[in-house]
Amino acid sequence: MQGYGASFARVYNMRWTAFAAQAAPRLLSYYESTPLGRENHRLLDVCCGTGQLALYFLDRGYQVTGLDLSESMLEYARANAAPYIVAGQARFVQGDAAGFQLDERFGLVVSTFDALNHLPDAEALRGCFCSVYPVLEDGGLFIFDLNTLYGLRRWTGVSISDTPEMMLVTRSLFDEETRRGYTRISGFLPVQGGLYERFEETAYNTAFDLEMVKEMLLGAGFCGVRFARGEDLSTPAADPEAEPRIYIVAEK
Repeated sequence: MQGYGASFARVYNMRWTAFAAQAAPRLLSYYESTPLGRENHRLLDVCCGTGQLALYFLDRGYQVTGLDLSESMLEYARANAAPYIVAGQARFVQGDAAGFQLDERFGLVVSTFDALNHLPDAEALRGCFCSVYPVLEDGGLFIFDLNTLYGLRRWTGVSISDTPEMMLVTRSLFDEETRRGYTRISGFLPVQGGLYERFEETAYNTAFDLEMVKEMLLGAGFCGVRFARGEDLSTPAADPEAEPRIYIVAEK
């Protein structure tokens, strides 16, 4: 699993929170429409980043555990959720999505913003599924999203953002041979004394075959697996591979 440094975490916390704001209400609404979701308000957020999605659930009374490989991301998550940590409602732990163990049990496990595309290969993804399954209550849900091969093939281009708070250059490309989309993110962030600090980070997304994903989930023990669009998690997608991003709903 990729782990990101302090500058990337700072940029993420400042600029890339909109996805969580859109996804969290849909996840909550769908989960609470299920029998378990009406009574079990315990959430595990795998690859929690800076804790934006976790905050949405915390604000609504959930007991939340966030897991992420990047200690820099976790520092922001702990700062963002500090009152909930003090109250004993939240905790954020360092761990690899490809293989982790927790003593807690949850009604809902999520991993959003194509976080699991950041795993290097199918075996790492299988390790994630096999780690999630034991921490779910019977009848619980594991919901995550993936960028598809179709979506990642569109990862080509350059974008520049230049504002007083930061200068950011993003270069993206897709490699057919490795089935990976690469994004090189570089720029400058202000620091004390009116100076700027340069940073650079390269992230990748692995394109996973969705039928293989389904088979691995079933092999890990999940009894039902469905592909859906983010706007309507209750309705199966007619052609998952034709979507740029797909949600996977797996039930224990």
